Amino acid sequence: MKTIFVTGGAGYIGTHTTVQLLEAGYEVIILDNLSNSRQEAIQRIEILTGKTVTLYVGDIRDQELLDEIFSTHSIHAVVHFAGLKAVGESVSQPLHYYDNNVAGTLVLLRMMDQYGIKRIVFSSSATVYGIPTTSPVDESFPLSATNPYGRTKLMIEEMLRDLYTADPSWSIAILRYFNPIGAHDSGTIGEDPFDVPNNLMPYITQVAAGRLKELQVFGDDYPTHDGTGVRDYIHVVDLALGHLKALEYVGNHVGVEAFNLGTGKGYSVLDLLQTFQQESGQTIPYQITGKRDGDVAAIFADPQKSKAILGWEVRHDIEAMCRDAWRWQSNNPKGYSE
Repeated sequence: MKTIFVTGGAGYIGTHTTVQLLEAGYEVIILDNLSNSRQEAIQRIEILTGKTVTLYVGDIRDQELLDEIFSTHSIHAVVHFAGLKAVGESVSQPLHYYDNNVAGTLVLLRMMDQYGIKRIVFSSSATVYGIPTTSPVDESFPLSATNPYGRTKLMIEEMLRDLYTADPSWSIAILRYFNPIGAHDSGTIGEDPFDVPNNLMPYITQVAAGRLKELQVFGDDYPTHDGTGVRDYIHVVDLALGHLKALEYVGNHVGVEAFNLGTGKGYSVLDLLQTFQQESGQTIPYQITGKRDGDVAAIFADPQKSKAILGWEVRHDIEAMCRDAWRWQSNNPKGYSE
């Protein structure tokens, strides 16, 4: 049984990926500082899968702790989620983001190198494409970033490419996520932000659950079919399955490759809102407000490289994403804290 070390494994994407890893027969070791996640999520994973997860509560920058983990366990590969991810917060606290995301990854890579573990799947983001002039976006598009969060992802990608150039025995998959939404179809695990949600879907579900008054829609005069921003929404379980395919890839190849994980379809804010209302039976009041700096009119993925090389394709449509998100929220009105 191969052991996978999952940093940030108690978070939204980390928990869903851990479920898929366990169900695929892997053993999972998680490191999470619980800064934006809850230990309850790990307990639910174990109930859901009937399998045990080893959890270390600690920080990715803690070299002594990482040394303990790598010396205690025979680790096959690393899936690296650990990182701060709020764009607005990154603008107000850039040094915090560079320290946590970039310096933390540096500590991790040094420890992996020390122990000869040279397979890693890195959680990147479509923010590394900056403000593309056209969509769909493929992996060859120019890279840039419009905020410190995006720059940390871009810096880590460059670190990984430089690492491979210096040592071609590394096997690295960089996964560029578009907009993950939804939840496990059991309604047992899902997205549970600590504060007011930064992302659209948990904001919608919390309005539906009565936790928030109304949805704010940032801008309605973009050059899109209804004036609101268009994004590529992907079911979090499809995203998790992409990590399994990437693990298979790094197990059989050396090199460094970037892959888009998106559906290839764009939906506007109002498209998503209408579909959610249709699938949930809930009415979501909303208010149009001003645009946010740095937001683009439309961005969606070209996922053909992931399909051709990883053999990965999405299984869930936008309706399923909305149903599963509402099932999670309605089963857990206050999230894990309940």
